[in-house]
Amino acid sequence: MKLNLNKPLIIFDLETTGLDLVTDRIIQISYIKVMPNGDEERKNLFVNPEKPIPALVQQLTGITDEMVKDAPVFKQMAKALHDTFAGCDFAGFNSNRFDIPLLAEEFLRAGIDFDFSRRRLIDVQTIFHKMEPRNLAAAYKFYTGHKMEDDFTAHRADEDTEATYRVLQGQLDMYNPDTAEEPERALANDMDTLAEFSKMNSNVDFAGRIVWQEVTDKDGNAVLDAKGKPVMHEVFNFGKYKGSAVTDVLHRDPGFFSWVLSSNFTYNTKQVLTRIQLREAKLNGKY
Repeated sequence: MKLNLNKPLIIFDLETTGLDLVTDRIIQISYIKVMPNGDEERKNLFVNPEKPIPALVQQLTGITDEMVKDAPVFKQMAKALHDTFAGCDFAGFNSNRFDIPLLAEEFLRAGIDFDFSRRRLIDVQTIFHKMEPRNLAAAYKFYTGHKMEDDFTAHRADEDTEATYRVLQGQLDMYNPDTAEEPERALANDMDTLAEFSKMNSNVDFAGRIVWQEVTDKDGNAVLDAKGKPVMHEVFNFGKYKGSAVTDVLHRDPGFFSWVLSSNFTYNTKQVLTRIQLREAKLNGKY
């Protein structure tokens, strides 16, 4: 099924040196940029991680140190990627848990503030796990009728990206509201709906150090907005202030903010805290 888009969608996958958001780096990024008119642009890029690729990763991906030694480092391609991704939504497989957070870190390390909070983030794995709990290979077979090993030759970002794109199209075909026999298994071909369905947690930052929580009154009842929806605010999810409103801590103990900003937290966590600081300063007429 053709995607129903009102802005470009970046379907992407990363291969990396590992799974640590702070210390690991991208070695391959592949994406398909799908335009609202149906045009598609594909790109596959190797990245020099400026550190050795672990043997297990080399074995899994087939990407060696020799293959990336002459590739640009992420900082050298960051501006071009930023321009390509500007105004786009994003989709991937397990992307909301790992690929988006790591890509955000790489942009911030390169000195580029790419605001993913303004993008709709669609996680094909989340849709799949909620509808048909399995992995990518099973998803590919389930939604396309083909085995990945028959259509692809290796576990690489470019091939996984192609598989993810086909899975997403197959999901929209299978859960088409016009043909679904069970209403609870219908899924609209709409990026807002898909992004909302892809959410797995209440994280404000990607690492989950800050989470959204309902505001309650003195009796413990949820405070509602004009539309009858619970009012949410950011609270810390770690340390001595776990469960405390971030804005309360900002006014009560600004030194805690300084400690977080100077410690070994992800750039994205620091970015979120800085935005909250600026927001509060504007509200109080200090900025």
